[in-house]
Amino acid sequence: MSVLKARLAPHFHLRVPFESGKYGSRWSNKDLDPVPPAQRTWGAIDYWAYWCSDMLAPPLAATVSSVMALGFTARETIPIVFFGFAICSVVITLTGKMGATYSVPFPVIIRSIFGMYGSFPAICIRAFVALMWTAILTVQAGNFLQRCIEAIWPSFINFPNHLSEGAGIDSAGLLCVFLYWFMQTGLALMPISKLRILFWVKGIIVPPTFFALFLWAVIVTKGGGPLIKGKLEITSDYMNTAYSALTGLNVIIGLFSSLAVNMPDFGRFSKNKLAGPHQFLALPIIGTLGALTPIFVTDAHSYLWGEFEWYMPAVIAKFDSRAAKFFVSAAFILATIGNQVAAGTYPFSNDITGMAPKYINIFRATVFISIFCIISTPWNIIKNASGLLAFLSGYSCLMGPLAGTMVCDYYLIKKRKLDVDQLYTDRGIYWYNGGWNWRAYASFVIGFAPLLPGFAKSIDHSLNVGGAWKIYTFAWIFGFFTSILVHYIICTYISVPVQSMVEIPVYPPQKGEETPSVIEGEDSSAKETFVTTTKEKDVGNLA
Repeated sequence: MSVLKARLAPHFHLRVPFESGKYGSRWSNKDLDPVPPAQRTWGAIDYWAYWCSDMLAPPLAATVSSVMALGFTARETIPIVFFGFAICSVVITLTGKMGATYSVPFPVIIRSIFGMYGSFPAICIRAFVALMWTAILTVQAGNFLQRCIEAIWPSFINFPNHLSEGAGIDSAGLLCVFLYWFMQTGLALMPISKLRILFWVKGIIVPPTFFALFLWAVIVTKGGGPLIKGKLEITSDYMNTAYSALTGLNVIIGLFSSLAVNMPDFGRFSKNKLAGPHQFLALPIIGTLGALTPIFVTDAHSYLWGEFEWYMPAVIAKFDSRAAKFFVSAAFILATIGNQVAAGTYPFSNDITGMAPKYINIFRATVFISIFCIISTPWNIIKNASGLLAFLSGYSCLMGPLAGTMVCDYYLIKKRKLDVDQLYTDRGIYWYNGGWNWRAYASFVIGFAPLLPGFAKSIDHSLNVGGAWKIYTFAWIFGFFTSILVHYIICTYISVPVQSMVEIPVYPPQKGEETPSVIEGEDSSAKETFVTTTKEKDVGNLA
């Protein structure tokens, strides 16, 4: 009986199987360990396909609408979009190279900065918005699926509703949300190596769809209507063009502020450590060109039907051609799935895995976020343009200081020199004080605290916070550079983190090198020895 119990036990306990983590510590599992050399296969084209997958999706339209809701026309919005993405692209490139150099994801690289336990709050900050966006997009994708079904069976438009008005959704919409949810969950559970195919397919199908919609809108409006050729009329609370422009810039940066810190999740698959300028160029080029489509389509909707409509399912519902309605909706379903996986489920699953690697892996975390997409009733979360603006701006208040602390610590303090083995070591050089690096949190809080009054006013416009709202208009930029400055001063002049600084970096095995082996010492503690291009080094005791 005891033998049978021992054999069945692994199938019934909650722990991730031990063999999934080569380090054998509680900080390691297969999904978090450095990517093996054979799996580092992503090149420039793969990352451009990834950015097409991430950018050309409904969140881009929602963000552009938030900028134009401030009173800008296309002439002012396009430069704001370009510079916003260009600024964010610099930081994304810097953080992406962290993961590409050491072949580890964000929740692992952040341990070297905030400490082993200190990484947990930073992970939660980044994971929250991925969780919310994934849930919200499930509803919007369900609406696209509804348009597809209506194109095939027009009678579905009159599908009887058995839900109350206060439900936030009708019966047809709820049915389509569930149908889409099964499709999205199945794809999200695929290994990341196979998801490259999804990104490639989307990169082939979705850009031509965006371009076709753009051409249709230009032809219908004969070159553009009020959103294109109209006059600037500032409608924001600031009633000032400069501060409104900064607010718009902050919204654009806010859209990808999460990727500014979690790009290591995808950078770790790079075969050349993200060499070349392609990573910087992809985001502003694809994002700016992609933003033209929702602007011109909304302009065409106003020209044809007399009102501005940014919600693409509502625009598609008015198409006369059933074929156009079906194919455009199908392309947007693909666009939404790609965005959910690239910016939602996969980064979230990586993040949560980093908090409890012995109990959570990417598969389990993906199951959790998929269930959350339903039980959270996201149709009640969706807000209007002003609500979305406040949410994105508020989120960038946190992400700016977080990104600034990361960049400063890695590039200016540690000079890009890490010991990859110690990132999985309990009470190693990245343990700091009880698992927390107070220096990083001091830098983060100081970068975020001055933005709190403006954040409060963005939620409750009746609050009087004096001139604090002016800082809040460029919250991400302020937080980013403030945290860089503060962290540099603390770590250089006040308290140098000597223990966490190494003279010779320790990298994961490169192509052609030996596989790491576990050596049992006299004290029965496990030790890892990695063969690197620079040296062989003991990593110390592993928990």
